[in-house]
Amino acid sequence: MAPLPLEALADWQKQATHALLNEQYAEAAQLYEQAIESNPEERSNYWHLGLLLLLQGEEAEAQTTWLFAMSEGEPDQVEQWVAELAQVLQTEAERRETLTDYSTAWAIRQHLREICPDIVDNLLKILQHSIGLDLFTDDTFEELGLPQSLPGAEVNTELLLHVLKSVLYHADPTPSLLNFAEGCIAAVSDTKALTEAVLPAAIRFAHSKMSAAFAADLVEAYLRLDPDNIEFLGHLASFYQNAKQYDRGIKVAERRYELTDDLPEKIFSNHLILRGLLGAGGYWQEALEIAQRHESLLHTLVEQQPTDVHSVLISRLLNSAYYLVYFYDQPQRWRRLENQILEFCQKNIQLHAAKQGRDYHHSTRDRTPKRLKIGYLSHCMATHSVGWLARCLLQHHDRDRFELYGYFLSYRKFHDPLQEWYVSQFDHVHKIETIGLGTNFAIATQIQQDEIDILIDLDSITLDLSCQILALKPAPIQATWLGWDASGLPAIDYFIADPYVLPDSAQDYYSEKIVRLPQTYIAVDGFEVGIPTLRPEHLGIPDNAIVFLSAQRGYKRHRDTVKLQMRILKQVPNSYFLIKGLSDQESISKFFAEIAAEEGVSSDRLRFLPDDPSVEIHRANLAIADVVLDTFPYNGATTTLETLWMEIPIVTKVGEQFAARNSYTMLVNAGITEGIAWTDDDYVEWGIRLGKDAALRQQIAWKLKQSKKTAPLWNGKQFTREMEKAYEQMWATYLSASELSDELSERS
Repeated sequence: MAPLPLEALADWQKQATHALLNEQYAEAAQLYEQAIESNPEERSNYWHLGLLLLLQGEEAEAQTTWLFAMSEGEPDQVEQWVAELAQVLQTEAERRETLTDYSTAWAIRQHLREICPDIVDNLLKILQHSIGLDLFTDDTFEELGLPQSLPGAEVNTELLLHVLKSVLYHADPTPSLLNFAEGCIAAVSDTKALTEAVLPAAIRFAHSKMSAAFAADLVEAYLRLDPDNIEFLGHLASFYQNAKQYDRGIKVAERRYELTDDLPEKIFSNHLILRGLLGAGGYWQEALEIAQRHESLLHTLVEQQPTDVHSVLISRLLNSAYYLVYFYDQPQRWRRLENQILEFCQKNIQLHAAKQGRDYHHSTRDRTPKRLKIGYLSHCMATHSVGWLARCLLQHHDRDRFELYGYFLSYRKFHDPLQEWYVSQFDHVHKIETIGLGTNFAIATQIQQDEIDILIDLDSITLDLSCQILALKPAPIQATWLGWDASGLPAIDYFIADPYVLPDSAQDYYSEKIVRLPQTYIAVDGFEVGIPTLRPEHLGIPDNAIVFLSAQRGYKRHRDTVKLQMRILKQVPNSYFLIKGLSDQESISKFFAEIAAEEGVSSDRLRFLPDDPSVEIHRANLAIADVVLDTFPYNGATTTLETLWMEIPIVTKVGEQFAARNSYTMLVNAGITEGIAWTDDDYVEWGIRLGKDAALRQQIAWKLKQSKKTAPLWNGKQFTREMEKAYEQMWATYLSASELSDELSERS
């Protein structure tokens, strides 16, 4: 190749740059080859030539060009040349990123990594591009030498935090991800910026990805930097409890309680302690003492009515009274306190909205010739008790009369068949994956823009975000159904019940108007049942023994009810009691053993069952029971329905509060009166009678089998028509009130 003419030396580089920018790589490479031939000692030309070869896909040739140029240099020269080459590659990678050509930028940065493996910012960029190009795997951290390269390295903190956020959002919860996150946290001193990166990710892992243990590890990593951060401690306590590490969760919550004197923070911390104690299931006396303190704290809040409470704390106060219902069946006492707490919270939520200029006023609209717009708001429209029970309503809805909107809170990113089924049932779907400050406003605005006529709350106070949204009143009519008892939120117009699940006097202490469906507030067409995996011999129980079963979470293990269950066991010869449900194995075993000893029952007659691998197998394994003993003052709900579907007799005590009457209404609506107890003595007598009388058990099983043909509890279509009639009545009432209001306005 002829040397570049002297008269062209002045503008050859300009030509080469122009060719590069126009992606004429071969032409640009030829110009650099000519420049090298004219002046072989100028090393920078080799760096650019290699880059151009790389851009043409000739990676081996590019590397050969660079190595040749460095082959005869002294160590200090080679070091300088490497820095020059690195700058050339860095500059071109940045240019490509400006052009959003991330694929080429990723390739260039990979070569930059090979010659300069310690440039951490480059490694972070590669990681970032790997995610965007769908090249990321769990092995990427090890391939890049991250996080080993982070300690002591010069790092662009802004880039590091950006990449950390991206990785935490896209990656699966693995040890490699945790190691990377720990390295990033150790490399950043800005706790505010770290909070924005780590905390939303931890919440997402705990809820959307159902990885509470990983979320706890992530929060622990942050707390090594900022150990007294009460915000992180609150989430850590919850994550540990969700991961069934109850003792650790309780200790963290207790530490949080001691770290603050602020009343709302005290209430939240105490709530977390109570949650852990009840979840473990075996700390009854401790839980009772904390519950008494909790009720006192809540009364103090109602008396003081503080006005400077942060919006985050207000959201936490929404469900602060939730666990009191597990201790006593006194709905007037509990609901009045609950109503006061929720009124206080709603007032503050609306105040925060007004300060931000947010208006959720909805104009009167006539839907007479059109379909009513019904919105369903929940985090449970998935594999969850509410998810199993609400299916019939969605399936049987009359689509000619109702247009359905689904608002999925904490939408699960992993495969959930039931969630996918729900998504397919709605005319319009909103998936809310990320939850943070302002999420309530965003969702309320969406509901308002969708012009929802009736918004159905499936969560009640089991999810604070639902309450935050509903408190803004984004729909003209709002009602609570199924998920739990009524919340007490003033913005809720109706609570959907039936003639049995609430006593006649309930309206006296409910802020919502109670709508009683004519027969039952819940119906299902049945349940999927798997193959049983549990037999008496697996548990060391004789074939001719009587098997009692209670399958409830630790929250529902009230000491007084367990004493009644032990009395039944004592009076039924050759009987055994199976205890199943989420709780701490050690504490719940000790709890039952102590009460059994007090009642003169050998602990050898107790069996503690682990969780089943699937809900279908769980239902099949219920068949091991001759009789199910319900809990009180918080009955079973889904478990009661499953028990009845499996044609098993159940003993339940009826109370005054909604939670103490679920099994009662289900039994009545299945056509069964046997096993319904109104006193402690009735409960024990029914348990003994059903345990001893095989013929009676067979008679009940036969009645339950027949009930599947005619009973309201198993007629999803009929139930749906009754719900729809209730919706239309709510709408008619709303229109009448609006017309009256308009008429009064005109007169004035």
